[in-house]
Amino acid sequence: MTRTARRTRPSKNWSLCDRYGDITDRHLAAVLTGEDVAQEHGLDPHTRSTCYVHRCWAHQCVFAPLHAIAATGHRWCRRCDCAVDVVVDETTTRSVHLRCPRCGLDPDTAVNRQLVRACRASIAAMRGETAPALYLVEA
Repeated sequence: MTRTARRTRPSKNWSLCDRYGDITDRHLAAVLTGEDVAQEHGLDPHTRSTCYVHRCWAHQCVFAPLHAIAATGHRWCRRCDCAVDVVVDETTTRSVHLRCPRCGLDPDTAVNRQLVRACRASIAAMRGETAPALYLVEA
């Protein structure tokens, strides 16, 4: 006789914090949780300083193929119809540069500027320097 596992519902005490319980950086886990809640209440997911999918700071995974979105133009060169490269410098310059690998130009669009702002905010939040009021979470 084969036994199958039953799927159980989360207990009444379940919280979003449980999703990030295994993350050793508790500051990151707290900001992830805060942004998850804020997103449920209307925060634009493209303005997050963290990544729900990769469970890290947004600037640490912005180069992932998942974050190139042709339909919205995020990390995308419409001229060449391809994903753009991202270079992030976490050091003192804290620079974020987008460059198309085909035409060599910086795709200067509103959504790509939004992406750069989100990455800069991510670097600042990682360092504990600043965070928009919406993101402030007591750990």
